[in-house]
Amino acid sequence: MADLLVYRAEGEAVAHGSDLYGFTVTEWRLPATYPPFAAVLFVPTTWIPVPALKAAFLAGNALLLACLVALSARLAGRTAPLPVLCTATALTLWLEPVFQTLLFGQINLAITCLVLWDLTRPPGARAKGLALGIAAGVKLTPAIFIAYLLLTARRKEAGVATASFAGTALLGALFLPTATMDFWTRRLFETGRVGKAWIVDNQSLQGLIARATGAEAPGLAWSLPAAVLAATGLWLATRAHRAHRADRADRADRTHRTDRTHRADGDRWGILLTAFTALLVSPISWSHHWVWCVPLLAVLLAETRTALALTTAALFTARTMWLLPHQGDRDLHLPWWQQPFAAPYPLLGLALLAGAAVALRPRSHALPETQPSAPSALSVPSARSSSASTMR
Repeated sequence: MADLLVYRAEGEAVAHGSDLYGFTVTEWRLPATYPPFAAVLFVPTTWIPVPALKAAFLAGNALLLACLVALSARLAGRTAPLPVLCTATALTLWLEPVFQTLLFGQINLAITCLVLWDLTRPPGARAKGLALGIAAGVKLTPAIFIAYLLLTARRKEAGVATASFAGTALLGALFLPTATMDFWTRRLFETGRVGKAWIVDNQSLQGLIARATGAEAPGLAWSLPAAVLAATGLWLATRAHRAHRADRADRADRTHRTDRTHRADGDRWGILLTAFTALLVSPISWSHHWVWCVPLLAVLLAETRTALALTTAALFTARTMWLLPHQGDRDLHLPWWQQPFAAPYPLLGLALLAGAAVALRPRSHALPETQPSAPSALSVPSARSSSASTMR
């Protein structure tokens, strides 16, 4: 559990007043990369012995996985009875991002649960956006959902999330003023601290482009497409949200009554498109960051897209990248036919956005219906690729 040891070292740095960003741990010489607020939260990991801590993290992540399955069902407009919940949780352990999260002692499941719980709450729920802001304060990437809330005219929720995020930064500054200044003015921009962008572990757009071009630092060859992709992904997510609202309004007009009920699945594709956009455009998206595959599978199954769900599940269990030669710098010298097997997750993400673009073309004012219980569904093309991952 290499990442868990990094978290514990961060907690020790806070407790002992040492340099938060000046240490490395494990044989891979891993440094601290999260904001100071996260390090403050890790202090309790120093209170128990490492073996007990590993057992606690393993059990905690297992419970969080069950929570993620339940929240994914809620996103898909379904409920998960206990037998179904237990079976689905056991099956999702085979998904490579989930397995690697447990193996490394990562906090991906906790972050995803915070975000998904908050975003699937009813409109107007008390302090909606608070959990999202806290998640962003720990791992930054969820902040993209604040932009999504703004673009979909949910300004109150976006404001709460922004205030919550700012609060985490202020708490970090209160406890660790020097480390806070160091992180926000320097460490935040040192993406190389997180790891090498070109290794197959990195399943972001930058990793795909770096390996395809054989460049350790693809520079503008990555940053420009990433900027376009970020804008496009958020635009498609916004379109998906508005298409659902228009579809619901049409239904109300046809039935001559107002739909006052809240469906947690109404924003399903907007949330998923935003999440996968974040994974694509982030400079580093280790394979275990892609635990958003769980809610994606839940939505596909709820919309009776069984073949596509099975294909997606196969992709996230295949682990083909680890069958490729990747010792040393061999990741940079893969032949063209091995490139898809080295980048299954970003290819899936790109296919998802392409499918959304087709389904949300201007000629269609509402998302195509699939069944009465699913008011809207987004056509998602299958991605031809494999899967895999770990962290060196």
